[in-house]
Amino acid sequence: MKEEKEKLKVVLDTNIYVSSVFWLGKPHQIVELAIDGKIQVFTSPQILEELERVLKRDFVEEHDFIESQIALILEYSKVVRPLNTIKAVQEDPDDNKIVECAVTAQADYIITGDPHLLNLKEFHRTKIVKAAEFLSPV
Repeated sequence: MKEEKEKLKVVLDTNIYVSSVFWLGKPHQIVELAIDGKIQVFTSPQILEELERVLKRDFVEEHDFIESQIALILEYSKVVRPLNTIKAVQEDPDDNKIVECAVTAQADYIITGDPHLLNLKEFHRTKIVKAAEFLSPV
């Protein structure tokens, strides 16, 4: 019997999670692919902490709502704990947590809307793309 083709491994930036929560655009489509098991999403405690901060600070969401969103992410994601500090993003060092997660997970893609990450284009064989680019057929 043939082995199932390995799923693409992706890391979603915090802005992708936020967009997927509030709008039905391309980031939401990517999360649906993850929920349907068509891609494998990796995240880290640092990414989840940032998401919690952003939902609290910028969207003034209630604790229960934030907890339910994190719980959903944990259902379709695998949490990795980056061991190495990476300094790939000079303009915004806070973005390095996304790169650290991707390197630890050996991800195929980082999906983001962040220009600092997008400027890298690729890091250690991980392509860095916008949601629309990830979804567009090759």
